[in-house]
Amino acid sequence: MTREKFVKAIKVALVGYGQAGRRIHAPLIEQAGGEVVAVVTTNADRIEQVHAELADAAVVPTLEELLADRARLGYDCIVLATPGGLHAEQAEQILDAGVPLVVDKPLAVDASAALGVVDAARNKAPLTVFNNRRFDRDFATLRSVVESGQLGEVLRSEMRWERWRPEGTGMWREHLSAAEGGGLMLDLHAHTVDSAVQLWGPIDSVYAEIQARSTEAEDDAFMSCRHASGVVSHLSVSNWAAVPGPRWRVLGSAGSYVVASVEGEPVAISELADQDEQHCGWFFSDEGRSSVVVAKHGQQGFYEEFFAALALPADDVEGRQAAMPVNPSDAVHVLAVLDAARRAAVRGSVETVITPGVAPGAV
Repeated sequence: MTREKFVKAIKVALVGYGQAGRRIHAPLIEQAGGEVVAVVTTNADRIEQVHAELADAAVVPTLEELLADRARLGYDCIVLATPGGLHAEQAEQILDAGVPLVVDKPLAVDASAALGVVDAARNKAPLTVFNNRRFDRDFATLRSVVESGQLGEVLRSEMRWERWRPEGTGMWREHLSAAEGGGLMLDLHAHTVDSAVQLWGPIDSVYAEIQARSTEAEDDAFMSCRHASGVVSHLSVSNWAAVPGPRWRVLGSAGSYVVASVEGEPVAISELADQDEQHCGWFFSDEGRSSVVVAKHGQQGFYEEFFAALALPADDVEGRQAAMPVNPSDAVHVLAVLDAARRAAVRGSVETVITPGVAPGAV
């Protein structure tokens, strides 16, 4: 059986049909060749949307009923796209039923709870976390620049996810506490930290400045992270930037790389806007600047890798888990960094990152 034929046979149950489930997961699943055959929701508007957009998908009112009716519904895996505060408990319930699982980030609201989910998956079912930003054009292109060696020794990396939303948007994340999964730390900073760790390795310590100016949880947060590799990452997410800074600015001993644009936000430095769709960012050195050819990318790649992992024999538990697009243990470390950042912001100190389940220095 070819991979293409297998991918088209994958049937997915989607738990949640809000912003993430409807606008992110469902389209990417389809692009990767999968099929959403069931959606869990009780919201009348969402039910109407499911019937209009996924005509062949069954609507199921609860996760419990979804799990109990797997044989009839015929799904191969579940994608969990509910508010983050629900993830740990729901994920453990799904894994106990032996169903392969994708959890939208964050895996949980803190590192200890995330480790509990990872432990719950052992010898039961494959588990992965939806860190889709690893498949973005800017991240993929930066990774290619780093791997080329043209930056020399990387000294400092800056990543920003800044926009102007001082009055908020009314989304659920703005009205829930951090303990319930709300705020930009568990939303955007879960991505920025994951990106930094993928590029520069585990983080040893962190300093942070965190504010909740107009929402229940934080809407403005800066972190300075020191990686075990020696690289320092400056990570900024904010709803209070009428003039957003560059998405990426990476400083190396042989040059620097800059990506100015931030997904639909104004480009503050217009001369650094991407040259065209075939290029992403600019490399600066003693020889001047040059536009960088965009690397292969596409968020559907996450689901292509996930579906390919499910093509492995069901009794190859270790092999299927190893082939997952994101190692869920990565999410435990990311949350440990965010936990340390919260401590740092309260104490006004630099805090050591303590990743549960991992010996110090062994992340």
